[in-house]
This record gives sequence, C-alpha cells and structure tokens, in this order.
Amino acid sequence: MNSKTLAVLAGSLALSAWAAFGVLAMAVHSRHGAPLFFDHALLTWSVEHRPPMAVAVTRGLTATGAGVFPYAVVVVAGLLTGRSRRQRLVGAMLMAACLATGQAVRYGVMELIGRARPPSFDWQTHASGWSFPSGHSTTGALTAGLVILALCLRATHGRIPLCLGVACWGVGVGLTRVFLGVHWFTDVLGGWLFAIGWLGLWLCAAAWWLPLRLSTDTDTDEPGSGVNTS
Repeated sequence: MNSKTLAVLAGSLALSAWAAFGVLAMAVHSRHGAPLFFDHALLTWSVEHRPPMAVAVTRGLTATGAGVFPYAVVVVAGLLTGRSRRQRLVGAMLMAACLATGQAVRYGVMELIGRARPPSFDWQTHASGWSFPSGHSTTGALTAGLVILALCLRATHGRIPLCLGVACWGVGVGLTRVFLGVHWFTDVLGGWLFAIGWLGLWLCAAAWWLPLRLSTDTDTDEPGSGVNTS
C-alpha cells in the first residue's frame, strides 16, 4: 500500500469516527449527562457480578491504562517501526506525541461536556474528574492502535495473533471502567471513537508529510541493509 492510499483510508476512518463521536457527544450534552442507551443496565449488571477475584484482576488491568505504562509501550513500539536510528527516533517521538496530544485534547473535551460519573457508592476503584469521554478507554485504545500499527509495519510472522491480543487489551481496559463502576458505557464508547478519530488523523498526516514512507518497502540508510541509496 502506498502512502497516498494509506492517507486516504486513514482520513476516511478519522472522519467516520469523528462523526460518530460528535453525534454521541451531542446526545450526552443534550441530556445534561444523563445515562444513555444501555448505560444503566450495564452498570447494574456489573454491580451484581463482582466476585473478589474479578475485581482484583480488573483493577490490575485498569491500572495499565494510565500513568507511565502506556507511554513506555508506545515509545518501544515507535522504536520498532524504523530501520535506521533516525527513523526509530522519529517513530518513538511521533507515537509519544500522538498519545500525549490525544490525552490533552480529550481532557479539553471532557471539561467542555462536563458529564458526571455514576454514583460513587458503586465504585470499586479511585476516579476523579468528569466522565465523558473515558480517559482510560481513550488511552488504552490509542496505545493499542499505535502498537498494532508498529506490528503491521515491522512484524513478519505471527502478526495477526499479536494484533488481536493487543486489541483485546485495549478493549479490556475500557470495559474495566464500567465493571468497576466509575464510567457509563457511553463514556467508554466515546473514548474508543475519539481514539480512532485521533489515530486516523495522525496516520493520515504522517502518510502525507513524513519524509519516510509508512509502508513495508521503506528504505533504510543503515550500513549492511542491502539497499542501494546512491
């Protein structure tokens, strides 16, 4: 796939995700943050199905969707995307920047919407701030998407199982927020849509503007690569 085709596909994905996110955000705002769709039913189910072992495991999983861990993961993923030192450095910096700016913009949207969280007596973990879109869900989805991108660019064998595993982790982080009672499901859905739109936007821009090609036939300037750069 050449860079222009990738840019078009990524841009189309971003527009679709942003459109869906916009509709959901307007629905949340128009109802002044009141639960939507199956929010109440899913939260009630979660509250009624919380064995201690499941809560402990879920707390561990949700912890991976915040803090230093996602940044460490995307930096390593970025280092794997390049064949030369320069490409690896650019990849790591861009992936970390994508995650950081996505979190910043998501925080601004969260403040703008100002949706309240579910009742605190249902919480099984600490939470702070407004509810929509979910920060852990956004971060988990952004991190998973960036790692999957790195795997698609560099992994030659066993790529599909690895990508599925990473995707399951990203989805799992989001679902833990509902299970632990600190978010409505539509908060999580909003986080996923926001992350898809943000990733699509960055991938579209990278495919158009980066001096290195985001495809499997990227040239390398490392000695011994076997590629004639003269």
